[in-house]
Parts: sequence; structure tokens; C-alpha cells
Amino acid sequence: MTRYADPLPEGAIPGEILTDGGEITLNEGQPRRTLRVTNTGDRPVQVGSHYHFAEVNPALCFERAQALGWRLNVPSGGAVRFEPGQERDVTLVPLRGLRRVIGFRGNVMGSVDQ
Repeated sequence: MTRYADPLPEGAIPGEILTDGGEITLNEGQPRRTLRVTNTGDRPVQVGSHYHFAEVNPALCFERAQALGWRLNVPSGGAVRFEPGQERDVTLVPLRGLRRVIGFRGNVMGSVDQ
């Protein structure tokens, strides 16, 4: 993988990352957890790739304690949609970095490791 520093070579795009050929494995080496989720609501619910899964829409029924500090294992910018009444398994990976959750539904507002 090549990341350009300043100054950019001619023709390079700021933020551009050029990858070597082959496949890229998402979240390689990270622990994974699978949860069964049911949409008990009457509207579709869509959850984005980096949303703290423990704080998703209350109409989604699952073991929320198991999702504390975890997010969907989907490509950045992706999402999973749950239709009304739909039950499906989702794979989660741990949040990285400081593991501080601020905002979302306001249920944590700090470290998920305390």
C-alpha cells in the first residue's frame, strides 16, 4: 500500500491510497462475535458500518450487552438493513482506538472498557 506525503507527486489525489493487487481482508486478526438480531418494529432499520451496535434502534431485539463496544464487520461506509419482522445474524468486531463512545443514543458517553 502506498500513502502519499507532502508534497504530492504530480497527478496524485489528496488522501488517495494505492493498494497492491490482490484481496484486502477486512479487520484481519480482529476478534469477531455473531449475534442474532430481529427487527420487532414496523419500519425498516438501517445500521451503518461504524455505529456502536449496542445503541442501535430499540426495535432491534438482541443481546445488547454482547454488543457493548462492538460495530458491524462490514466495509467502511456500508450498512445492514433490517426489514420489519426480519431475523438475521450479524458479525461484529470491536471498536478500536480509544474505545470511547460519545453520542449515538447517549447510553455510554465514555469508555466501553469500564
